[in-house]
Amino acid sequence: MLYRLVVMGSCGVGKSALIVRLVDNCFETDHYPTKKDFYTEIVVDGEPCQLEILDAAGNEETPHRFRDFLLWGDGFFCVYGVDDIKSFVDVNIFRDQLLRVKNTDRVPFVLVANKADVDNCLVSPVLGQETAASRRVPFVETSAKTGQNVEHAFHELVRQIRRVRAEELPDAERNRGCGCKYCTIM
Repeated sequence: MLYRLVVMGSCGVGKSALIVRLVDNCFETDHYPTKKDFYTEIVVDGEPCQLEILDAAGNEETPHRFRDFLLWGDGFFCVYGVDDIKSFVDVNIFRDQLLRVKNTDRVPFVLVANKADVDNCLVSPVLGQETAASRRVPFVETSAKTGQNVEHAFHELVRQIRRVRAEELPDAERNRGCGCKYCTIM
């Protein structure tokens, strides 16, 4: 099954680095801001998943183009750098914009605190956890540099998308018992 993921956040938080870590399992030290699609396949809970990942640059995007990215995506990462307080504040702006464009609060979303490996942490994990809890979204601390929890974050977003897709099935389909793992037999 195809999952279209959008990685958003302020400039310099490591959005591209997270994607490259997942797709190529490496960390590029010399990286320039990118706007491109990445494709990979992973297995989540025993099921193969094709991922199309859009690296949505932060503030360089025009509002119209960024809106198109939000409409396109099935699930969303909002990434902030633990060494950048402004990027953490910007999380609320990105999330609010996403909910406005999607016109629903049932959007698969994972809050990602990147650069967990740095010594100059300015945003505590507790603050990230509290923000995620208040928004009722998963929270994952990652390091694109070391690979810490990168795959876990992508798995969590795929699970979020699956939950929303299962909830959106019409009642007749959900109750029919078609044999797929998302159906419920009543």
